[in-house]
Amino acid sequence: MASLKEKIGYALGDAAAGGITWKVMSIAFPFFFTNIYGLTLADTAALMLIARMFDVVTDPLMGSLADRTQSRWGTYRPWLIFGAIPLGLIFALLLYTPEFGPVGKRIWAYGFYLLMMAVYTAVNVPYGSLLGVMTDDDNEKNEFSSYRMVGAYAMGFITLLSFPYLQKFIGGTDAHQYAVIGASLGFLAAAMTMACGFLTKERLKPVRAEKFSFKPFADLFKNKPWIYLTLVGICTNFFNGFRYAAAAYMFTYCVTGDVTFMGLIVNYTVFMTFGEVVCMIAGGLSPKFTQWAGSKKKAFTYAGIICLVTSIAFFFIPMDAKYIGVMIAFVIITSIGIGIYSPLLWSMYADVADYATEKNGTSSTGLIFSSGTMSQKFGSAISGALITLFLGWAGLHTVAGSSEPIISAGCEESVRTMTWALFSLIPAGVICVMLFLIYKYPIKK
Repeated sequence: MASLKEKIGYALGDAAAGGITWKVMSIAFPFFFTNIYGLTLADTAALMLIARMFDVVTDPLMGSLADRTQSRWGTYRPWLIFGAIPLGLIFALLLYTPEFGPVGKRIWAYGFYLLMMAVYTAVNVPYGSLLGVMTDDDNEKNEFSSYRMVGAYAMGFITLLSFPYLQKFIGGTDAHQYAVIGASLGFLAAAMTMACGFLTKERLKPVRAEKFSFKPFADLFKNKPWIYLTLVGICTNFFNGFRYAAAAYMFTYCVTGDVTFMGLIVNYTVFMTFGEVVCMIAGGLSPKFTQWAGSKKKAFTYAGIICLVTSIAFFFIPMDAKYIGVMIAFVIITSIGIGIYSPLLWSMYADVADYATEKNGTSSTGLIFSSGTMSQKFGSAISGALITLFLGWAGLHTVAGSSEPIISAGCEESVRTMTWALFSLIPAGVICVMLFLIYKYPIKK
């Protein structure tokens, strides 16, 4: 029976990865690169697309490598312990804007973004795989997944809520503010990741293959539950990725001016904070909701329907700051669905890993969980790239010598409508695909 300290320790891992590094990368990076750092819309889209091609190779290789690691700290924990400092350092450097020319800044952004993806993979794939070796009890797996999601959303809440106040406290240019915040959050992420590595335990021994083989990779594509769940994971991250990346543009082009709600300064990070706290609560209640629904598959479906209905409804809210309360209410209701299905996804990956072990005779836990991390990065970054492309088609473009995109004459309404749809209707379409895939998912636990 795992202790409360260990569950909290496991939660710290995703508080660092999901609540700090990935949260900032998802919600701030497209906007940061186009409107602060000074990359063009095309450069930003290309940066994220190139990184995704890189991840297609590195994520499964990292999963296979993690499965074969043997050390005094275990199989997966050493990657957290020794990867913590590189994770925090590279994250900080990525949010720093160097005084270079266009070519130098492009090289800096591309180089450190690819490094960030690599080190995130080296930490997060083993972190996810830990769930498969800490316990063999299905209910306890759900509890660990729930703690993980609560940790991620609690830290995400703190990160996003504090962002505008930290900017105001730091002062100076936007670039200076992001650099200082990046250094501070990078240090915190490194400390939390290292603590996770030291506080968790590996109780189960993976059934290792005798030597490296490409057979586990081939076996994945014969594993129907893995195929469906990986596609579901991509959809959930497309859904989140569109919404998080679009929020910054919404508060730049749609809901403008000084926006406040109940005394809070509301910018794009604070706006999404309301969803973070609800996701945290719903994530904690997810195991109980799953018991009520009767299976993980049914619970996932009900949660997806919540997200579908509220996303469609959001599109019809007027683009006016006086409706900010209504917007926040819909973000809160949508986040109930997200909070319920998020821990279920990782618990279901553990089920798929168990299924693969029974079918193939050797463990491929790290490889299977790597697909979860790959779908996370694929969905979030591709959605960020698509947002810049869609906004470009709608009339947002870059002018030589300007670090910030401008709207073409006569395209103001087109850009506003596209931005609004990127937060609502387009994510709703993604949820429709996700619901079909979860219907076809064959494991009925």
